[in-house]
Amino acid sequence: MLNIRRKFLGLVVATVAAVSVSAISAQAASTKEELNTDANQALQKLISTNPTAADISKKAKAVLIFPNIIKAGLVFGGAYGEGVLQQTGAVDGYYNSITASWGLQIGGQSYGYVVFLMSDKAVKYIHETHGWEIGVGPTVVVVNEGVAKNLSSTTLKDDAYAFIFDQQGLMASLSLEGTKISHIHNP
Repeated sequence: MLNIRRKFLGLVVATVAAVSVSAISAQAASTKEELNTDANQALQKLISTNPTAADISKKAKAVLIFPNIIKAGLVFGGAYGEGVLQQTGAVDGYYNSITASWGLQIGGQSYGYVVFLMSDKAVKYIHETHGWEIGVGPTVVVVNEGVAKNLSSTTLKDDAYAFIFDQQGLMASLSLEGTKISHIHNP
């Protein structure tokens, strides 16, 4: 009986891994033009539906936009997506977002996120590092409804503000902790 459970669990893990790899491969196949279009649409949608994001966007030095992150997991999980760094309205580079996790988790989902870089320190950091691990380096505040109620243009003091949006699918827990953002040369 124990042997059957192990085989079943192995099959489930292999299936989740295969689905994750194919989803990640499909996501990575975007062209620069598609990624730019998706990023612009995602940013406009966020700004038009979230007044706090709209206010913060006016003060941001740069904006990092990941329009589509694919996440899957069964005890061990991962997420991947590609995004665009925009500064003064122009593309300033392409980045990927990779997250690895483990723990009590099962399922899959997609979502997008935008990070508003508010300081020269944050912009410089993303340009000079070979990978920005969220939680290390500039301070990133993930803005949810509770945080948004206390933010105004006069209270913005952190280096970066992240907004997660368009969540679809079923998976417990969603955060940016453990996420690494790295520059890519050819998306």
